[in-house]
Amino acid sequence: MIAATAAFVASVSLVQANPHILVEVQTGRVLEHEEAFRKWYPASLTKLMTVYTVFDAIRAGQISLDTPIVISKRAAAQPAAKMYFKPGQKLTLDSALKILMVKSANDIAVAVAEAVGGTQEGFVTRMNGEALKLGMTDSHFVNPNGLPGKGQYTTARDLAVLTVALRRDFPQYASYFALEGFTTGQQNVPNLNMLIGRFAGADGMKTGFICASGFNQIGSATRNGRTLVSVVLGTDSLAARADATANLLQKGFTTQFPGSDTLGSLKPYGPGQDQVTDITADICSAKGAKIRSETRDEVGRMKVHSPYILEMDHDPHFVFAGLIPGQDAQPSQQPEKVATGDTAGGIANVPVPLRRPTSF
Repeated sequence: MIAATAAFVASVSLVQANPHILVEVQTGRVLEHEEAFRKWYPASLTKLMTVYTVFDAIRAGQISLDTPIVISKRAAAQPAAKMYFKPGQKLTLDSALKILMVKSANDIAVAVAEAVGGTQEGFVTRMNGEALKLGMTDSHFVNPNGLPGKGQYTTARDLAVLTVALRRDFPQYASYFALEGFTTGQQNVPNLNMLIGRFAGADGMKTGFICASGFNQIGSATRNGRTLVSVVLGTDSLAARADATANLLQKGFTTQFPGSDTLGSLKPYGPGQDQVTDITADICSAKGAKIRSETRDEVGRMKVHSPYILEMDHDPHFVFAGLIPGQDAQPSQQPEKVATGDTAGGIANVPVPLRRPTSF
């Protein structure tokens, strides 16, 4: 059984040379990496930079979790994935952060940015300032939600720097990244991160998708007091990013790694440092659609391969995250289309994954 599992993991390793990195949070030690300095579109992984900037503003006393966040016309006009709140409606910052991490709502990201930075542009300036302070030397942000935009890029290494900083600098907010879902009072929305509640020790962090970047995931898990974070970029489906993340994290917990590089000592290397990689032709094409269709069963459930992703053994726990009471009810959930949000052609309520036998 052990030999079969090892052979399986080897067969589904990141052979496509997608950028990825695996890091131990407590030491900053880099356990494994490939193309970690290749420039990539961050998609909704951008929202981790957004929440880091928000947490810093809370630390500075500029805003609090109870602060009302007002939906502006600009926020309401953002493409999906979104909450479809109306201009003028309000929710607390606490609810907004939960929605950002679970549903990856683009309208909420803009509303939060405007509340903290005065304007979206002012907030983005703060995002880039925070990134530089963290040592994210190959990243630049142009919006708070990760929608396609000229001049927006990052690397697997920089995203690992950000994720480790979130875990170290703001441990009091770790619960936002491990939510199984939220409820508005009218609808329940499960987390897009398919490892939460299904992979041993999973406690974060974020998924992301646009056509140009493919399906990305930052994962984190803690076992016996040891926390690992992984960054996987450019996979071809929701199932593939979950599989790759689970396999990489499992490898980190069960393998001895040579070398002593840390995030600070790892030197730039490899191709793709001069321009941002664009994989639209592989992802948003007939070929990409065929691959995605093959990762779902006849009722639309994801067919993950990793033996480390199990079916959830309980009903998801949904925390409240919605409008401040006394306002008009939110609109009913809307279909959300490929290439604009984080759902890649499906409704945001992602079905529970179905683990497929490893012999497939």
